[in-house]
Amino acid sequence: MEHRINVASSPADLLPMDKVLELSGLEFMQGILEGRLPGPPIGPTLGYRLHEVEDGKVVFRGAPEFSVTNPMGTVHGGWYGTLLDSAMACAVMTRVPKGSAYTTLEYKINILRPIPLGTEVDCIGTVDHVGRSTGIAHGEIRGVKDNRLYATGSTTCIVMSLTPKPV
Repeated sequence: MEHRINVASSPADLLPMDKVLELSGLEFMQGILEGRLPGPPIGPTLGYRLHEVEDGKVVFRGAPEFSVTNPMGTVHGGWYGTLLDSAMACAVMTRVPKGSAYTTLEYKINILRPIPLGTEVDCIGTVDHVGRSTGIAHGEIRGVKDNRLYATGSTTCIVMSLTPKPV
């Protein structure tokens, strides 16, 4: 089933943090996928979109176009990195409890082969571990039609409780 993502066009369109903290990370990600909550504008900017969300796993789908190439005309490494960061970190988000948020601390990618322009790919982020303060995930970029592996990645995210502590 194809979802219509509601993309934020200004900071005012984003869900306020106090409302984000009322949802579990999985509820938040499902809300974006279903179009009930605004998604970030980076996806349309770089030619990818949220495609699937489940507990511990997120899939983004996209196809690189000429606008994301380097001076040699091949897909810029930043496109691979941004796509992998999105999928891996959002997979971590699916395990973040209500009252908490996350952000990427570091990520690493390995580009195995160039993605031909216009080739539709899935970027699958899968959680390895989410605890009270860190989340670990890995990711793969694979061709939709042929399942060919183009890149892999890994990430560490910080998980932060943002609920007020009792005095």
